[in-house]
Amino acid sequence: MKFFYSYIKIVDGINEIIGKGASWLTLLLVLIVCFDVFARYLLGQSSVGVQELEWHIFAVIFLAASAFTLKYDGHVRVDVIYTRFGERTKAWVNLIGTILFLIPLCLVVIWSSHNFIINSFLMNETSPNAGGLPARYLLKALIPVSFFLLLLEGFSLMFKSIIKIKNEERESIA
Repeated sequence: MKFFYSYIKIVDGINEIIGKGASWLTLLLVLIVCFDVFARYLLGQSSVGVQELEWHIFAVIFLAASAFTLKYDGHVRVDVIYTRFGERTKAWVNLIGTILFLIPLCLVVIWSSHNFIINSFLMNETSPNAGGLPARYLLKALIPVSFFLLLLEGFSLMFKSIIKIKNEERESIA
């Protein structure tokens, strides 16, 4: 159990830092969108690069914050039934769901994105649009990184669930 607690502390700490960094990117995205709207509608100027920058920042926020969101149980799910469960049942649902769905999904995405990213790097992929952003491969490289962080947080959730189940068992015996 000591390993579980150490692992949870380290992984949750890493994802906390990354998640807070991603939240600051949200402010940057809002400022860029405001600039884009101002330039487009008041100055009559539009930039493909600025529009792509908006999409890229949104993608980074979404990917980088996924593990952070899991840490705070913020992912969308059907809570109609789940919220009525006791803490031990919720821990079982989280444990089984993590083992059956989250971990395999993360492994499949990490494994299957390998060639996708290598090809992007090898061809020095850029935007196909005139005036678009260069180095699209950097954004694509974030896919396995973010799913690796999500995988690590999934193990953290799994360990938290095991701890909760074990503690509930001890409390019911005592």
